[in-house]
Amino acid sequence: MKRSFVPFVTWNLFVSLICILPAQLLAQETGVLRGKVSGGEGFRPDEVIVQLLNEGNKQLVKMEYADAKGDFRFTGIREGKYQILIQHLSYNRYLSPAIAHTTVTDLGTIRLEAATRQLREANVVAQKPLVQQQYDKTVLNVAGSIGAAGSNALEVLEKAPGITVDQNDNIAMRGRQGVLVMVDGKQVPMSGQDLANYLRSLNAAQVDRIDLITNPSARYDAAGNAGIIDIRLKKGKNNGTNGTLGLSLAQGAYPKANPSFSINHKKGAFNYFASYNFSHRRDFNELNIHRKFFTGQGEETGGNDYDNLFKLKFNTHNARVGVDYQPGARTTIGLAANAIVSDGGIGSDSRAQSYDAAQAPTGRFNTFGDNDLHRRNYSVNANFRRLLDTAGRELTADLDYARFSNWEYQNYRTSYLDNHNAPLRPDFLLFGDLSGALDIYSLKLDYTHPVPALGMKLEGGIKSSWVRTDNDVRFYDRSNGGDVLDEGKSNRFIYKENINAAYLNGSGKWRKLSYQFGLRMEHTRANGRQVIHEETFDRDYVQLFPSGYVGYRFNPKHDLGVTLSRRINRPSYRQLNPFRVFLDPLTSSTGNPALNPEITASYELVYTFNEVYTAKAGYSRTTDNILTVLAPDEEPNSVLQTNRNLARYDYYHLTIGVPVTAIKWLNSNNTLVAYYGRYSGNLVNTDLNEGRVALNLNSSNTITLNPKTAMEVTANYQSRSWYGFLDVYSSFQMGMGIQRQFWERKGSVKLNVSDIFYTGRTKAFTKLTGYSEAFRQFRDSRVVTLTFNYRFGGQQQGPRRRAGGAEEEKRRAG
Repeated sequence: MKRSFVPFVTWNLFVSLICILPAQLLAQETGVLRGKVSGGEGFRPDEVIVQLLNEGNKQLVKMEYADAKGDFRFTGIREGKYQILIQHLSYNRYLSPAIAHTTVTDLGTIRLEAATRQLREANVVAQKPLVQQQYDKTVLNVAGSIGAAGSNALEVLEKAPGITVDQNDNIAMRGRQGVLVMVDGKQVPMSGQDLANYLRSLNAAQVDRIDLITNPSARYDAAGNAGIIDIRLKKGKNNGTNGTLGLSLAQGAYPKANPSFSINHKKGAFNYFASYNFSHRRDFNELNIHRKFFTGQGEETGGNDYDNLFKLKFNTHNARVGVDYQPGARTTIGLAANAIVSDGGIGSDSRAQSYDAAQAPTGRFNTFGDNDLHRRNYSVNANFRRLLDTAGRELTADLDYARFSNWEYQNYRTSYLDNHNAPLRPDFLLFGDLSGALDIYSLKLDYTHPVPALGMKLEGGIKSSWVRTDNDVRFYDRSNGGDVLDEGKSNRFIYKENINAAYLNGSGKWRKLSYQFGLRMEHTRANGRQVIHEETFDRDYVQLFPSGYVGYRFNPKHDLGVTLSRRINRPSYRQLNPFRVFLDPLTSSTGNPALNPEITASYELVYTFNEVYTAKAGYSRTTDNILTVLAPDEEPNSVLQTNRNLARYDYYHLTIGVPVTAIKWLNSNNTLVAYYGRYSGNLVNTDLNEGRVALNLNSSNTITLNPKTAMEVTANYQSRSWYGFLDVYSSFQMGMGIQRQFWERKGSVKLNVSDIFYTGRTKAFTKLTGYSEAFRQFRDSRVVTLTFNYRFGGQQQGPRRRAGGAEEEKRRAG
């Protein structure tokens, strides 16, 4: 009870502090500044936002809404120089000259100019670069990318600076796994291969941009010790009805198709939005493996050669609907629901040749698998936002519920043959029923409190989540015509988890100095139970996660900053699940209920020159680093794949962004990531102390042929690197595309070829006590894609997208 009492007291103290933040911090009334705003026919004054800025540093002092007549009024304004910034969705932004305010200042009537013509012209000439380096993140502007045409979100990520995806679909950022993936601020409800399949179902035509966040604030969940990938979907921007239509047809070794549709309708106080994306994907994975086994003295005892071919077919439906209701200018109530329905199958053909210590063949086996997979992921989010006053005080709340169900049926037939392909014994038939369900409940409250007198903003919040997962796995031996339960492979695993969190974050500017500091506390309680073997484990711990940043702007050309953070990467529920999954007679995988979360402390120095060129250098140390390990199993010449904790991982990196815009018709963005990671510890009776300097080079080049036609050439190089015991060889990919716009730029056709030279393959080698393995992997990466997109509707305010409170839990659902 003592460990639970500490976070309980801290929680209540935190809430009390938020509730009693002194209103005296706001500036006291010393004067009035007023005016009136007008526009053309159909002008709605109640949609006008008026901001009062300090003339010197452009910091926000107060914000007001105009009333029904267009009048606005600021009170309690000290003497000084100010500027007025007026914004309306259908009119050009207005920024006043300097205003010398004393006691009472009347600005008179300010007339706004309609923005229709200017917005249209801006769409013609303005084009964001594909890659933008910012202080705390890298931004990929996918919407303007030709190379993204017909691609899915995972393929776009594979081409992103510093991002790699390994043979098991694990995503790494700057050479580090443990990445948190979000969509519109909501963490994706899965991990590993399930996460990869979801991202493959997400058409790049629906993606606006991708933020690669390296230094999240305390407002984010502490998960994601390698960083956060936030995929921002396109949003409608119209009053009335607007949306997008898209269709991609692709051909590699197999055909692929991605139709998509999104719509938004805003009328009065209601804003409705919906989207639907369907993905039909056929793919293959060819995996060649050479294994050797050794005695403790290093003498070879035998081995296996594998030729594996996996054929995949998935049909995935991804739908989202929602509504926002605004009963007043300061209040928004929203409800959103999301459904992901996936059905598919994996056919496998595994042919293995075994040999003895003298390399003489001893026999072979062929395993044919037919896996039938079904996923049903449903979630709903209710949210509330209230702007408490014109100074910017704001309260938001999210209530989330998610239900993830899966049914997976596995059928394997293994034939055992001698060296002359004659049967050695009857075929072995194995049937598996891998079913499970996961429920997540979450509540999150956030509060924002500006302090104009100090030039800063305070944020605070609390969050609670409850998770329950139940996986009942049954394997049956059907070799003799019946169903005989295999108790060694069957089990039931029930896992419960409760996380309570609270945070406080502050940010602001003072002259040339900018800063951000935060502290997040998370209290975790978890219980796991294996029903058949009656084994249980309990965890109860409290962790503190500080984060911060200090930056100094020497002059318009030079900016320097330092960041620090402490983050956690909890194991996914699948990684904790102790079930043994059959892959072939000599290969299986299992979860590890004893797996600890990994903790990372990171430090980074950021330098920006001319607001364009960026250099980042950093160091981090991870304890209890989670690694996927292949090691000898109990049976002779067999292998078990599982996750284990390594004592330490030290990581150094240097990231340099070099855009080239000197040539009018060329826009080139180049990012170089150099990193060195050293793994230290002992796993499966093997000392690991390995490290290597690795390079990742990403180049994206847009060539403008004429105002409506452009080409894009992309290239990505990853040098040889280490991942735990795995020595991963270098790889290179290059893509090319062309785009033509028409129908006043509302329509576009894109033709793209990915991995032109078919060099995007994986080759690696691993060695540890008693075992070594070399493998090569080929996928359907060279694909020709034709994409059509059409936008309908205007260019005004669209739907609000909310990030719910169950993000970190959903990510770990896979």
